[in-house]
Amino acid sequence: MKLKYIFLLLAILGLCYTWYFNIQFYLTAEDTSLLNYIAQTKTTFPAKSFNADLLVVVFTFFVWYIPEAIKLKMKHWWIFIPLTFMVAIAFAFPLFLYFRARKLEKQNANS
Repeated sequence: MKLKYIFLLLAILGLCYTWYFNIQFYLTAEDTSLLNYIAQTKTTFPAKSFNADLLVVVFTFFVWYIPEAIKLKMKHWWIFIPLTFMVAIAFAFPLFLYFRARKLEKQNANS
């Protein structure tokens, strides 16, 4: 199996796995506002640790992927920024890697 398909599979897994829990929140919480959702992510030290870890991963992704996408002249590269926050980094990062692998394959085929 090509690596790009593994990235696509991981993007689908990242979408399904994270949104399963988001849907559970919206089905069970009395207050489903975004402010309550964010407030609940800060309720314990492990949650705060996980959030700090995730924040560093997100910023590292942006620092690497934006110049990489521009260098490769990828179309619509900017879409991964809102996808990171509206869906999940677990979806946006492997999806970017899938499109990056496709772009590199096309460039190598044209060389």
